[in-house]
Order: sequence, then C-alpha cells, then structure tokens
Amino acid sequence: MTTQNHAALHDLANATNNRLNSAPSNTANSDNAADDQVPMRLKERFRKFLPVVVDVETAGFNAQTDALLEIACIPVLLDGQGVFYPGEAFNAHIEPFEGANLEPSALAFTGIDPNNPLRKAIAEDEKTALRRIFKGLKEVRRAEDCRQCVLIGHNAHFDLAFLNAAVLRTNSKSHNPFHNFSVFDTVTLSALAFGQTVLARACKAAGLDFDGNDAHSALYDTQKTAELFCYILNHYPMLANAMHDEQDNLLAEDESESVNNTSGANATK
Repeated sequence: MTTQNHAALHDLANATNNRLNSAPSNTANSDNAADDQVPMRLKERFRKFLPVVVDVETAGFNAQTDALLEIACIPVLLDGQGVFYPGEAFNAHIEPFEGANLEPSALAFTGIDPNNPLRKAIAEDEKTALRRIFKGLKEVRRAEDCRQCVLIGHNAHFDLAFLNAAVLRTNSKSHNPFHNFSVFDTVTLSALAFGQTVLARACKAAGLDFDGNDAHSALYDTQKTAELFCYILNHYPMLANAMHDEQDNLLAEDESESVNNTSGANATK
C-alpha cells in the first residue's frame, strides 16, 4: 500500500474519532469512560481470528480441475491508535499442477501466459508456494496471539474454493492456517457502505486509487482489497454491542466482590 493511502486511512479514522468525541455525553462518568478507553487489540476485534486478504488468479472457474496460477495474501493489522492497515504481502506465481485445465478464455482475461519464460523462471510448484506463504502467515498469527486466519476476499468463496482445493492436492491440511469455510466478503461490505459491488467501483467510491491496467494480478487485487477493507473498518465505527456491555458488567461485579471480600477480611483482623 502506498504511503499516501496509509496516511489517508489514519486521517479517516481520526476524523471518525473526532466526530464521535464531539458528540454530547449524557454524564460526566461517560466522559471519563471515553477518556480511559484503551484501543481494542486485533485478537479482541475478531474473536482471535487474524483477517487475511486473499486473491487468486486461475485458469478457469472450476477449483478442482482448473489451474491455480497466482496467489497473494495480506494480513490486516491494527496499530496502537486503533487504525487498521495492510501488513506485509505474501505472494507467488504458481506452476499449473499436473493435468490441470487451462481455459483459453480465462488466460485471455487475466493476461497470464503459463509458458512465458520470465514467469516460469520465478514460478513455484503449488506445495512449495503454499507452505512458504502459510509459514509466513502463521508467524504473523502467533505475533498477534490469534488462533486462526480468516479469509477476506472480493467474492471470497471463489478464492477459498481454489485455496482449499490446492491444500488437498498438496497434502497441506496441517499447514493451512485458514478457517475451512468462514470468510469476510468485501462485496457485501462494499454494498453496505457504498452501494457498489465491483472492486474498482468500490475503491473509487472510497477515494482509493485503482488502475485497471494493473487489475487481475493477484498481488495488485489483494492490495486494493486490503485497502478497501481497512477503509471500511476505519471509517465506520462498530455498533453498540450488548455482549460487550454484559462482559463489562460481569467484570465490574467481580471487581466489586473482590474489593468487598478484601474489606471484610481486613475488618476482622
């Protein structure tokens, strides 16, 4: 992601926080609570799931028979000010698996030539590429104290289907950090936020740069999807959550009971 877009994400988040902070408070206690509030950690925001944006470029629509040609993964992280931002990218050009179908129309759409000598010089087999990327993602997941990765994608189940098929083909189930079926889909989020479902249109609606000449590269599409996902999260605050209120009340009751027990014990001394 460009430095300009990263700065824009911070500015949008700060503007949202300013609007929230300028809203009138009902009591002095609520003002103090807002002042004392600590930004939520990433593992707390998504129930210990690490969100990872994924895009694949393929030689067709059938995950079982058509080749996986490119994959890119970008974990979404949270800084100390509570601003989401794209992390380091992990990506690979992949050699078609043995017997894979290569649909000419799909290759024409993506512009990928599996037989291009320059591509073949950097392409990896599926097993090597996936396990390298999975290893990198697991390191990020451990650093963030998350238990599993959850795939974010634009039409996410398409990407997940090809990912899962490649995992099975390469016997990489024990290496796979992703949830088998849960996803976050930026199509749905973009429709909610902007009334748009096409990635390029959603990015433009968010004020993000999008170059159609670079589209249909797994790395570029992943970068744009990650920027879009972060924009939506940073621009739209979480709704009130009754479950969080219940947890806060239970914690307060536990602390009160602990204080009372301590006071009673001291009174008997």
